[in-house]
Amino acid sequence: MGESLQGKVVLVTGGAKRVGEAIVRRLHAAGASVVLHYRGSEADAARLEAELSAARAGSAVRLRRDLLEPGAAEALVAAAVDRFGRLDLLVNNASIFYPGRIGKIEPRHWDELVGANLRAPLFVSQAAAPQLKQTRGAIVNITDIHAERPLKGFPVYSVAKAGLAALTRSLALELAPEVRVNAVAPGAIAWPEDGKFDSAERARIVATTPLGRIGSPADIAQAVHFLATAPFVTGQTVVVDGGRSIFL
Repeated sequence: MGESLQGKVVLVTGGAKRVGEAIVRRLHAAGASVVLHYRGSEADAARLEAELSAARAGSAVRLRRDLLEPGAAEALVAAAVDRFGRLDLLVNNASIFYPGRIGKIEPRHWDELVGANLRAPLFVSQAAAPQLKQTRGAIVNITDIHAERPLKGFPVYSVAKAGLAALTRSLALELAPEVRVNAVAPGAIAWPEDGKFDSAERARIVATTPLGRIGSPADIAQAVHFLATAPFVTGQTVVVDGGRSIFL
């Protein structure tokens, strides 16, 4: 499992399922106590909290917040610190993903996509910064390969993730030397649950990926774990896409 996180406290936004769940499981298995944030996935969050707590009593707690509500970021961090007494790692994983073709984009689409993918990570990071400075901790943002190479049909999402990539570099400067800030940029990892990509599009994506397959949430969790424990790495993005960005 790599370097131990024994005695560390981790907050993962969007931590109840898919990539977030894999990150929570990986860091918990490495010894960390975990705060798994969620918004609507109550059943998934409760199941995961119960499983991790059964494995190590008192080592996991779920917290529900809508990160777009005023004061939510501060309340989330305060609750995490109140529960465990410290914070060593923040993983900004919570995200919203849907298309918005030019001519049909509405202001609410901007508010939702930029809010979830850029605004929320900024304010959660700002709220967490004083605690992370005390522990000389770290932030890992989950960006996207389409932050650098926009995905056709998803302009607002691509812009939001590009902003998160820039925020990663900015926070690395702003919070140094006490806090390291890095990012993981996934490629095709887990297909959207709502079937946004049909079988032909999925086949095309796999065909343009040098490793000839999509990745798994565990691949992202492994990269997060590395960045959480890499003491001389900051301001960087680890791309986990099977080489697909070579073709984009």
